[in-house]
Amino acid sequence: MTTLTSNGYVVRGIRATEWAEAKRLRLDALQDPVAHLAFLETYEDAVARPDSFYRDRAERSAQEDSGARQFIAEAPDGTWVGSVTVLIEEAGSTDWAGFPVERRQGHVVGVFVRPEHRGNGLIQALLATGAAWACERGAERVRLLVHEDNARAQGAYRKAGFVPSGVIVPLENRPDDSELEFVLDR
Repeated sequence: MTTLTSNGYVVRGIRATEWAEAKRLRLDALQDPVAHLAFLETYEDAVARPDSFYRDRAERSAQEDSGARQFIAEAPDGTWVGSVTVLIEEAGSTDWAGFPVERRQGHVVGVFVRPEHRGNGLIQALLATGAAWACERGAERVRLLVHEDNARAQGAYRKAGFVPSGVIVPLENRPDDSELEFVLDR
């Protein structure tokens, strides 16, 4: 699945051979000033992972029958400037936070757009492409979790059509922090 935006960006799934680019973008994302709100992983943890971790992740993402897919945004010059990953969660299972999954759904994680490329609709294109992929795989809805204090991200998700569901997820390793579930029903 590939999307061409009106301003010349290409949104597409990563290829198995692009693990190094995916690793580089992830490390850059984890150095963003609000990374502590946006990601559960730290830069130190991610940089310590062996290349085989990123290689395996890219290979799994590129498989057509995979339950997870990473989408990137390429600027007109080919530079990777944003990413989202969508995981398929099966009805009857339990999510990472211990909550029951009531219906087949897509779960968006790892959302990042480089600061100099924000505010031009790119995040909406990434989210729309990821949501379309999940719906093609039978997802009844797509969801994501956003830190309660990350107002910028909440605004971007609302612009993409996501709305708060009312579900609040406390963060296990940060008991004073919670994430809010936002959903896009199909």
